[in-house]
Amino acid sequence: MALPLPLRQVSRRLLSRPQDVLEGVVLHPSLEAQVRNMAIATRNTQKNHGLYRNVLMYGPPGTGKTLVAKNLALNLGMDYAIMTGEDLALRGREGVTAMHELFDWANTSRRGFLLFMDDAEAFLRKPATEEMSNYYLRVTQNAFLNHTRQRSNKFMLVLASRDPKQLHRDIHDRIDVMFYFDPPGPEERERLLRMYLDKYVLMPATEGKQRLKLAQFDYGRKCEEIAELTNGMSAREIAQLAQSWQDTACASEDGVLTEAMLDAHVEDFVQQHQQRNALKREGPGPVDEHP
Repeated sequence: MALPLPLRQVSRRLLSRPQDVLEGVVLHPSLEAQVRNMAIATRNTQKNHGLYRNVLMYGPPGTGKTLVAKNLALNLGMDYAIMTGEDLALRGREGVTAMHELFDWANTSRRGFLLFMDDAEAFLRKPATEEMSNYYLRVTQNAFLNHTRQRSNKFMLVLASRDPKQLHRDIHDRIDVMFYFDPPGPEERERLLRMYLDKYVLMPATEGKQRLKLAQFDYGRKCEEIAELTNGMSAREIAQLAQSWQDTACASEDGVLTEAMLDAHVEDFVQQHQQRNALKREGPGPVDEHP
């Protein structure tokens, strides 16, 4: 069935199955244990044809929520769809029909269907908010609530939200499990840095698929240092930092990433992170220095 919904990613054919639901993800150990237990429970539900539990993942962006949801679906061999609440909120009059078609499609799955909605509060806001004054948005939201009134043995919901307090009260009634994804702490940042340094620099340099080399220095000690400097950064920002190391080396004349080049990018990323945070707190700054 061709779906008119703005799905970011849809799969009905298993192309690759991660061995671990946390593959490529670094979380606090206690959260990792909770996520693994949830994956085991979902596998048993699938095997025993039980009712799937609906999940809410909440916390800042870039902390691994989308990747965990996708890994869960792939690891269990489920069909899945990824969308954002903002996309749904902009569908207008097409939204209701599209919503019915999505759940019709989900209910035909033989392997189980996982529907992941990122930024869920953009679509599933409380009725009293200004955004919900849109008639078509309210009708589409009601269609979603009707389809999810009861737990299903065909599909499970995984919602991601930055601010779950903004969600419609009926959504909270449909959630069975909640996980808070916090920004990575020092130990998690160090693990992320080691993982991404290996992915973006060490492995390409070793395999020789790219004209990329890494100068000799203490990589472990360097990751420890950078973990302290990147306080407050998300996993996504740390991945972007490591990707910038690869890009810089590939763009250099000899293809060698030196410790000095690496340090320069860390300093630049830390400054950008601080600037973004300042803009979020204060809004745009003075513009008189650039008339």
